[in-house]
Order: sequence, then C-alpha cells, then structure tokens
Amino acid sequence: MTQTPSRSGIVAGIDVGGTFTDLVLFESRAGRVRLAKVPTTLDNQSTGVLGALDAAGAEIAALDLIVHGTTTTTNAVLERQLCKTGLITTLGFRDVLELGRRTRPNAYGMKGDFRPLIPRDLRLEVPGRMDASGTELVALDEDALRVALHTLVDDGCEALVIHFLHAYANPAHELRAAEIAAELWPNDNITMGHALLSESREYERGVTAAVNASVQPLLRRYVERLADKLVARGYAHDLLVMNGNGGMVSARIVAREAAKTVMSGPASGVMAAAYTGRRAGIPDLLTYDMGGTSTDVAMIRGAEPAVSHEIEIEYAMPIHVPMVDVRTVGAGGGSIARVNAAGLLQVGPESAGSTPGPICYGRGGTRPTISDANLLLGRMDPATFTTPDAPVTLEQIRAIFAETLGAPLGLDAEAAADAVLRIATAKMADAVRMVSVSLGEDPRDFALFAFGGAGPLHASAIARELGVPRVLVPARPGITNALGCVVADLRHDFVNTVNRPLDHVDIDAVHALFAQQIDAGRAAIGAEAVEVSDIRIMPSVDMQFIGQTHLLRVPLDTPTPSLDDLRSLFSAAYFKRFQVELPEIRPALVNVNCSVVGRRPEIDLGLLIDASGRKDSLAEARTGSRKVWFGGWHDTPVYRRDHLPAEASLTGPAIIEQMDTTIVLEPGDMAAQDGDGNIIITLGGAA
Repeated sequence: MTQTPSRSGIVAGIDVGGTFTDLVLFESRAGRVRLAKVPTTLDNQSTGVLGALDAAGAEIAALDLIVHGTTTTTNAVLERQLCKTGLITTLGFRDVLELGRRTRPNAYGMKGDFRPLIPRDLRLEVPGRMDASGTELVALDEDALRVALHTLVDDGCEALVIHFLHAYANPAHELRAAEIAAELWPNDNITMGHALLSESREYERGVTAAVNASVQPLLRRYVERLADKLVARGYAHDLLVMNGNGGMVSARIVAREAAKTVMSGPASGVMAAAYTGRRAGIPDLLTYDMGGTSTDVAMIRGAEPAVSHEIEIEYAMPIHVPMVDVRTVGAGGGSIARVNAAGLLQVGPESAGSTPGPICYGRGGTRPTISDANLLLGRMDPATFTTPDAPVTLEQIRAIFAETLGAPLGLDAEAAADAVLRIATAKMADAVRMVSVSLGEDPRDFALFAFGGAGPLHASAIARELGVPRVLVPARPGITNALGCVVADLRHDFVNTVNRPLDHVDIDAVHALFAQQIDAGRAAIGAEAVEVSDIRIMPSVDMQFIGQTHLLRVPLDTPTPSLDDLRSLFSAAYFKRFQVELPEIRPALVNVNCSVVGRRPEIDLGLLIDASGRKDSLAEARTGSRKVWFGGWHDTPVYRRDHLPAEASLTGPAIIEQMDTTIVLEPGDMAAQDGDGNIIITLGGAA
C-alpha cells in the first residue's frame, strides 16, 4: 500500500455550499487552526476555493493535503443543468428509464411531471441479449453498435451510457461495447452500467448510470481546472474529493464514478459529527443541520453513519450507490410563515432565501420567517442584524407578525412568533423520526448533534419534543461540513448481485465475491497516494423474504459467513426493524456488499478552541442579559462562547453566542464544556 509521508502536517478541508465556501486549516505540528468563510462563486467554484485558502493565509505549496466537498454534481442534477448524454441499450428496452416503477409523484391524482435524464431520441437500441443467469441468448450486433455510436456522436453527445439487460450477471456485452466505443467516442466519458452498480433491477441501474454520465464531464472539467490552479500555486500532493458515502477519493479518478459525489456536502457534516461524537464518548447521534432554507438529518450508531444504497433525490431519480442516509425537510431560518386559506398556520417549505431574506436582514423582506421569530422572542441579538443601509427595528417586525399572523389567529405578535417556532420544531422533529423511529430505533437512545448556523437555536426544543436526553453542540457549528472533509476516511464500496433463495446459495461463491471486493478495495486505497493508519473491512448483505420488493441491509462480522449465520442474522435484523417474525417464508440473498475504509491519522479537535479569550469565571464570560421568551419572558444571561472557562458549567435559561451561531439553553437545562470545546446540554428532567 502506497503511503505519502507527512511533511508539514497541514491539512485543509474545504466545503463549497450554496452561499458560502468554508475552510478549516489544521496545522497539527504548529498546534493551531485557521478558519475562513468566503462567498461561493457559483459560476466557477474553484475561484471561491482559492479565495478561501487566501483568506486563511494558507501557503498552498506547504499543504500536505486538500480535501474538498463539492456541490457541482448535486446542483447539476437538481437544476437539470446536465451534459448532453446518449444511451445504448438492449433491443426493446430503450424506455426502461421512462417507465420506471409503479409509483406516482403525488399520492392522489391522475397526472404528474416527470422528465427522464436522457431524452428518447438519444436512447438507442442494439441487438444482443443475456438472460438472468448470464447466458448469452443473442450475440451482440457490433455493426449496429457502431452505427448507434456514430449517431450519438453526430448528435453532439458529450457522454455515453452503455446499459444492457442482465449485465450484472454477465457483463461481457457491456465490456465489448465499451471497447468499441473507446475507438469511436471523442472522450473518456463512457459509463458502463454494471461497472458502477453490479446489481439487478435494470431501472435503478440505468438511472444511476445516466446520472453518472450526465454529470461526469462537468465534474471532470471542474476538478481538473481546480487541480491545475493548485499546481500553478505550488501544490504538489493529491487533491481529494468527498463522496456521498462519507469517504474520499482522489480527484484523478473521482469523475469515473461521478454519481457518488451527489450528496457530498451533507455527507461531510455527518462524518464530522461521527468523528466528534466518538472523541466525546457519545457514539450514538442524531445529526441535525439547520441552514437558511432546509434542515438535514441523519442517524449515527456506534460512530458509524447509516449508509443507504437506495437514495432517491427526487421523484423517479433513484441513485443506487452508497450514500450517507440524509433526509431533508423544508424548514430553515428563512422559511416563511403564513396563515393558509383554512386559517391554519404553516411554516415553509417556501423560503425567503438570502435575497430579500428574512425581514431582519434589512434587504427588503416583508414576510415573517423563523429567523424573525427568533429575533422577536429575544433568542438572537438584534444588534447583529442592524444594517446601516436599511435598518429594521423590532417594532417593525412585531407589527408584521401582529398583522399577517397574529390577527388571523387571534394572537399577539409574541404568541404568533412562539407558534411559528413550535410548528418548525414539530417539522424538524418529524424529520429526525424519519431516520430513527422509521428504522426501528428509539430517539431516546441517542444524543442530538446540532450544527449549521441555525441548528443550536432549536436543538433543545427538538430534543425535548423527541425525548432525546442530551444535545451536543460542536466547537464550530458553522464550519462542521468543512471539518468533515478533514476527518473523513478513504472509502470504497462494492456491490454484487446473487439474487437467489438462501437455500440455493453457493456459500463458497459468496466468500469468493467478498474476497474479490476486499482485494479491489485494498488496491484502490493503495493507488491513492494518501497516508492511512489502517484499513477496515465492513462486509454486509442485502436480503429479503421471497416475494418482497424492498431489501434489508444486514451487517456481518466476517466476510466468510455460513448459510445459518445469514439466516439468523437476517431474522434478527427483520425483527428489530418490523417487530415481526416470518418463519414460514424463505429468505433470499440478493446482494453481497463490502465497504473498504482506509482510516486517516487522528486530528486533534481541541485545536478548534481559541483559548486566548478564555476568562477565569462565568461572570467574566457574561456579556449582559436580555428578555427571552420561553413560554413567557425570562431575564436571561448572555455569554460569549469564546470567553467560557475551560470547565464551564451553567444552567438555563441562558444564551451562548459565537461568531457562527447562537446556542439557546432553555430553563432547567444544564450545559458543560468538554476538552474538545463541545458544549453538551443535558435537558432538564433527563437522566
């Protein structure tokens, strides 16, 4: 395994968000951290990345490693700003991507909007056929294949998908087609369906391949442009890119499997949470990342984030590659509150965005939002929102709440603002239930990890709603995603389809598949000239009862399980999830999976603390007090987080302010600070 010795011990993690590009620069030998937050340059994200490095005063030539989380592919897919892509498939199956599954975008109604990633005129068929066992029924028509390739090239396609029926069982036709395509296609943007996802279900495999090909040229151009600029500035090491599975991959090869970078941003935050929780001795977490437009939530058990192979980022767009299981709800600081035609108060999903933004931004916003409610109730400092160009007073915000929400509901402005926060809390708590209760987990067994600019404002209320006993607020909530880029490991995931009743499975063949996956993972990590401390092997299988549609992931302790092991582990996993036993139905083994993880050297999170401003007592860390609404007005002390003593311990109500967020400590809650600078809140009345 190739390893690169560390020179200076300087590692940069950079996360490109929709509004800001965040950077955290760890200088482990010097024992310090530098941070930067600059506006994202949407037209060319590399400009913002270099701007963040400059803002932090980084000497690029001295960096050992740069790890980058990108929204390039995520935004391209969601906004449908994709490259022109062609598809060649088995005769009679060009419409698989459009037929999909028997689902509808709306539960009721006879119509819905759906547009396949590749239009029908660019989906071409060629003769050739394998059956489900991998036996060739019809030879591949290579002449027809060449004609189809020429047609797509003449139509201006920049990327190509080769997607043949049952290629997961026998990829010979796809491999031969790719050889011929390499002679005729003008670039390397060729995706074979089986190479990206070697599992059954031709629709999901085809959509995943289509996503990969459609964003591949975009990602390739972006990372090459960024890498060239870094090299020009003296950077001599590997550039790593975050994948949606929470691992990293070299920029040299990331475009081959571009679909795996979708959800890169949310994944990095979850990885930072897992790392922070493990160091804090709290390995079981429900993560809660609240921004301006939406809230992302995920589950971490035993310091390992839940990873799903069945993410659907929008209707009829399943991406079946491993990704951290993050769920999103339309409730953020800018979510607009309104009274609907039925006289009910609603919050979100419509957002005020950054322009004009909430009323308190002073940019022309006139509709009440969650941020405005927090300000009106004293939870945020009005002075931080005072703008010299267009100042907005609390009285103006109070008047808007009274008129637009209070009057229709029969409430005063403060009660209306309180109702807005209660509804927002309920929505966000429901999102957390989706990644816990719906998967058979009890939220009371976890702590809530709150980050993002608005997360710590609402964390205690959400935890109380769910019965979660503790909240963990990291040292730097606003740059948690950038931190995730620094602490994430190298990771490669493999899937092979078996799809047989368990009684008919050749267990020796299963062991051989695991061995192949492990060897491939070790080789891939060894090729990525990045220092790793050790390699972890995480085998698993996907199983179901015969006749069922959905799969259940079953983790394994060994890559050489027996059939009895698989049967008993699946039975236990099924009972844990659904609380029912079905001994009369036979199980089936569908997929054999393995994650190969290269652990990177430990990072000292204690460096995130700026100890220079610490005070000797809580009294000295207190900056004042103000009236804050907790079901009624409370005279509440306000503290500066950077000034808190190392072993600070305080009881709510209290407000703790820092550069990138505000922490609300409700009456009776107790907060303490640990060695890494995390604030751990124990809810009043919790054990």
